[in-house]
Amino acid sequence: MSAQEKYEEWLANPYFDEGMKAELKCIEGDDVQIEDRFYRDLEFGTGGLRGVIGAGTNRMNIYTVRKATQGLANYILKETGRESESAVQESCGAAEAGDGAEVCIRTKFWGGAEACGSASRNCRDAEEGCAGVAIAYDSRHMSKEFADEAACCLAANGITAWVFPSLRPTPMLSFALRELGCTAGIVVTASHNPPEYNGYKVYWADGAQITAPRDREIIREVNAITDYAQVKTMEKAEAEKQGLYRLIGAEIDDRYMEELKKLVLEPDIVRAEAKKLKIVYTPLHGTGNLPVRRILKELGFEQVYVVKEQELPDGDFPTVSYPNPEDPNAFALALKLAEEVDADLVLATDPDADRLGTYAKDPATGEYMSFTGNMSGMLIMEYRLSRLKAQGRLPENGAVVTTIVSGKMSKTIAAAYGVRRIETLTGFKYIGEQIKFFEQEHTFEYLFGYEESYGCLVGTYARDKDAVSAVMALCEAAAWYHYHGLTLCDQMRNLYHIYGYYREGLCTVTLKGQDGARKIKAIMENVRASVPEKIGGAHVTQFRDYRENLVLDCGTGVRTALGLPKSDVLYFELEGGAWCCVRPSGTEPKIKFYIGVVGSDEDDAAEKLKNMTAAVQKLAE
Repeated sequence: MSAQEKYEEWLANPYFDEGMKAELKCIEGDDVQIEDRFYRDLEFGTGGLRGVIGAGTNRMNIYTVRKATQGLANYILKETGRESESAVQESCGAAEAGDGAEVCIRTKFWGGAEACGSASRNCRDAEEGCAGVAIAYDSRHMSKEFADEAACCLAANGITAWVFPSLRPTPMLSFALRELGCTAGIVVTASHNPPEYNGYKVYWADGAQITAPRDREIIREVNAITDYAQVKTMEKAEAEKQGLYRLIGAEIDDRYMEELKKLVLEPDIVRAEAKKLKIVYTPLHGTGNLPVRRILKELGFEQVYVVKEQELPDGDFPTVSYPNPEDPNAFALALKLAEEVDADLVLATDPDADRLGTYAKDPATGEYMSFTGNMSGMLIMEYRLSRLKAQGRLPENGAVVTTIVSGKMSKTIAAAYGVRRIETLTGFKYIGEQIKFFEQEHTFEYLFGYEESYGCLVGTYARDKDAVSAVMALCEAAAWYHYHGLTLCDQMRNLYHIYGYYREGLCTVTLKGQDGARKIKAIMENVRASVPEKIGGAHVTQFRDYRENLVLDCGTGVRTALGLPKSDVLYFELEGGAWCCVRPSGTEPKIKFYIGVVGSDEDDAAEKLKNMTAAVQKLAE
């Protein structure tokens, strides 16, 4: 069916509401708009959905959200249906077969722990849990509506939806579904995308986003729905009446905060120094305001100044062009306030509060220094490893986990402390997956995980990056160094001096729409087909193609297998410790070029990064 035919079908079909049709009638005769909205179904990728809000098959709307949820529901019902009745009775503590066992089976599969007489956290096995689905949402337009549509679709399929009563950070969903013993979780968010976007991410019982092979299996279920009329739904009031739509209570928020505070390594120092530090914080109109301020207050940080213009949730993000703490422009108001109050730290979280951006006042210049995700990750990582070692608590089998596109200083730091460093594909879901593997296989003890895109996780209470705990960990480190007469800027320079002058950069090319997607694909294929001998004057020593499962030693010509899941990623190791990586974004219409160098000093590293960045950009030409 062509885009025009799909457009006409949506206008004629009584299944679609009049508001949606009115929006479509406004683009009548606009072939470009019709093509863009209907040339494909909004792709349910390995993490879920993300797209522009609006009417059409290639848009985020209640119908595409329902379809995705129906596919997830079908998968859940098939998965839980595989378990034997006896296994369910045993896990839920049923004493006899018959009617009582049937109650337990329904409880096990469709949510709630009351019928089997156990607390929610005790009514789950190692993987599947009591089959409810936890749902959280952020401050974006339609987030609450999409969350309720997902909940009502699940309810119509007999699956209990546990829904937060108001917006929450993404990592709190990861925590909540584990606490409630749910089979899966949904977060309605488009993270740091522009205001016109929204999205839908799926998590599994371990608390991490879905990974292979489960992601592909769920995608198949979603794609198998060819008619929107196949999707089930019910009225919210009826779902509540049947106990299939339930609100997540405040006790989950309290448990979350308690788990975070357990991770503080130097509580006495924090209590002593917290009152002395001045912190400016902005939630960028997102979900971080209440939890970030709460954790700082409970740790004793009293001088916390919130950017008033960005304090309240607002899906228009009116004070920024791009609500992303990776963007220096997002800090304009926060830095202005920091100058006024003479702040030590300036912190920003993105709309769903899983990323943290940081500035700190540099005593050497009196200016505020920007910290990349790699830099703040290294500050937290080295602080925690050093304190654990000093306290005699650094395990022999400790491990830190990062991604292939993140900075390489972590290699040197991990080696210095004798811990294992593990690299995963890009995406924090793969870091969360490693925690599950560690627990299942009893191999390593997770110590810290981070990625270059301003995300990290301290602890295993959740399985996704968490800006709230990152704020806590970074402020603890700041308090510790303040006690010893240092700022975070001082300590960053110390790390460079000890471990090497590592610098990283990121270039992105945005190519929107159907034509843009074709161009991105062509760039990847051109680079894949013509592996350069040199980039920026540095020889390529090793080439990796993660889609083709290939490692090429450029000196010997020997080819070996990577042994990782397939992903459209090209990676180049270069002489002198430099590297670069090319990959299409999984959530935005962009192709990304990651660059890393190591220099003899700060100036040398900066010059090498400048030259390498210019060379890498030519790969897109």
